Amino acid sequence: MNLHQKHKLTKVINAAGPFTPVGVSRSSKNVSESVATALSEYFIIDELLDVANNALCNLTNAESGTITHCTASSITLAVAATMTGCNQDKISALPSINNMPNRVILPVGHSINYGHSILQAIKLSGAQPVLVGSELQCSLSDIEKELSNKKTACLLLVTSRLTKGVLVDLFNAVKIAHQHNIPVIIDAAAQDMRIDELLSTKADLVLISAQKYLASPTTGVVIGDKELVKAVRDQGKGIGRTMKVTKESICGVLAAIEDRTNSDSKEWTHKQNKKISNFIQSIDNLPGIIVKAVPDSSGMPFSRVHLIVDPIISKIDATELAKQLKNNTPSIWVIESMALENQLVLELVFLTKEELQTIKTCLKENLIK
Repeated sequence: MNLHQKHKLTKVINAAGPFTPVGVSRSSKNVSESVATALSEYFIIDELLDVANNALCNLTNAESGTITHCTASSITLAVAATMTGCNQDKISALPSINNMPNRVILPVGHSINYGHSILQAIKLSGAQPVLVGSELQCSLSDIEKELSNKKTACLLLVTSRLTKGVLVDLFNAVKIAHQHNIPVIIDAAAQDMRIDELLSTKADLVLISAQKYLASPTTGVVIGDKELVKAVRDQGKGIGRTMKVTKESICGVLAAIEDRTNSDSKEWTHKQNKKISNFIQSIDNLPGIIVKAVPDSSGMPFSRVHLIVDPIISKIDATELAKQLKNNTPSIWVIESMALENQLVLELVFLTKEELQTIKTCLKENLIK
């Protein structure tokens, strides 16, 4: 009896990508076994974090790295680190800011909601988000106007398909912030395959979700400036205590880093492209559906499948089709953010051949009457 049967849980096919409400991603056997072993052992957590630091530095060539409970907590702790540094009195005082710099500059289009608002993640540290620009565009001059304020703690930028408007020039935004001696944090939760590029911006901290494409247990990764990473880690003696990372999560990340180190990125990308191509070919004749592959908008090395629904021909709109997929057994979850435009998006990265066949069958049942 598996866990779904034992606990009478809904069986899910996750074509929505590393999506928290359905359990994010799938871990390898190596990660699963490392987590299981860790659960039955004792460790000195600081030693484990030191090992993680070395592994992250070897993987990314970053100056330093640490692990948090998740990327949402990484945002709060990274912002806190720019306010307190490693000063224990200041760390103990948060979220009371006293006379600390506490303004966090954030482009309006980067004010995303990933289950809760990024603004709340900032405010949990005691900091005050300051939104600049508009949803359509945030210029470098918009950002620079706010950087000269002496109460500014950091510039927070987001790289994600959830952001809105014209892309902010990350390289020059970081450069301008540093001219004002303001540290820069980049929230790149689902961007772990772009770490080299993101670190090359000279951002002080880059935040990654290890549970997404690294496929570890739920864990945040913080890499970058040695002193600021230490300040993030030191938040564990303050507000970070409520967001502490566990032994099994650290060991899971270490195993996931092993998997990534031993993998061939070009071969991985080739397999993903082939999976996309085969899937599109197999459903390309569905009535009222245009199927196409669309590269990841933020630069990750894979595409997603877009289903463009003509409700007149197909006799069903995208919203209703998503509902029918979700009501299937097993329940099929897709990306519905464009459903009002009659588009559904499927991410195939972690799906098996059997799951892809189930999706094909369900689509045909709902579109061929």
